[in-house]
Amino acid sequence: MRVRDYLAWFQLIRQKGRFFVAIAGISFACILIFMQLGFLESLFVGATRPHSILNADLVIAHPTLQTLLTPKSFARERLYQVKGFTGVESVSAIQLANLQWRNPVDHQIRAILLLGIDPLKHALILPNFDSRLNELKMFRRVLFDQKSRPEYGPIKQLLERTGKLEVELNDKNVTVAGLFSLGASFAADGTAISSDTTFSYLSGNKSASQIQLGLIKISPDSSIAEVKRNLQRVFKNDISVYTRDEFAQLEKTYWADSTGIGFIFGLGVVVGFVVGVVIVYQILHSDVQDHMPEYATLKAMGYADSYLLGVLLKEALILSGAGFVPALLLTFFLYSIAESATSMPIFMTSERALFVFSLSLAMCSISAVIAMKKLRDADPADVF
Repeated sequence: MRVRDYLAWFQLIRQKGRFFVAIAGISFACILIFMQLGFLESLFVGATRPHSILNADLVIAHPTLQTLLTPKSFARERLYQVKGFTGVESVSAIQLANLQWRNPVDHQIRAILLLGIDPLKHALILPNFDSRLNELKMFRRVLFDQKSRPEYGPIKQLLERTGKLEVELNDKNVTVAGLFSLGASFAADGTAISSDTTFSYLSGNKSASQIQLGLIKISPDSSIAEVKRNLQRVFKNDISVYTRDEFAQLEKTYWADSTGIGFIFGLGVVVGFVVGVVIVYQILHSDVQDHMPEYATLKAMGYADSYLLGVLLKEALILSGAGFVPALLLTFFLYSIAESATSMPIFMTSERALFVFSLSLAMCSISAVIAMKKLRDADPADVF
């Protein structure tokens, strides 16, 4: 360690109470940023969970669709027309509706997202899902997402106990024939899957001529981009054509730009950063104030302002690292609690940890530069 490093370290630990208060303040700011970023990422991951299980290279939807929270219908015949295009290997339909699920234990009613599919086609990608398609071929049978919020009832436990479970969905009796795993989101607390005929029965839509999503599989020797261009050129504004990633991005854009949720979480990150800057500035300002004679002596001896700024930056970096480590460890614990309580996908990533650490370094460095102003204005003659 160089002399400047020793000087920065011993000045910080000279008043241990202030040092630990500073660490606690920086940790609080980092935790605030971690939680806001975790919730924001959870919003996007949860909102696009249904998109991630679509077995498709291209997805067609109503041109004004913004989110699966408010699905919009278009004519099924468009899907049949798509099947005739060169490069299209197969097509399948998805029907979507938000229906009312009655908890079989306490009889409380809660909205649930129902997906209607053709059991003869492999429209969804879920672990061990194909083996459950035979259950959906039977009328009034549904599969329930076992990762849905607990307000829907202890469906998994009841199903394991009885084998089959009768529940009420949209004021009609259905049988829960099995489980799958997807997870809750900000848009849907729970999800169920049925056949298209059961979907029409439950939703009150007696006509099968309207669908909400069309799934397109492209033959291996064809270009997805070329087929997409051909479809868009023919159908123009009648339907919209997306790759699966583009379709997921459409959902993310809706939640980020068309609702206040994305803005609120983003503002929380900014607030956490500002809080950290203020806390570190107060600590460094107090340090400069307490050691003004010593700093003045160094200036009188010929040490430049840049050298003294280096000391403050060293202090800021020490505080940054000392505050970030406990914040990171505590955030793991808080994420696990939040995920357990909300059934939302809240988890730590290496990219997020590096980003927050960079923000921690930035806010401490900014504080050091601001605190340096008082030191730069100090005149050794005034001190002595």
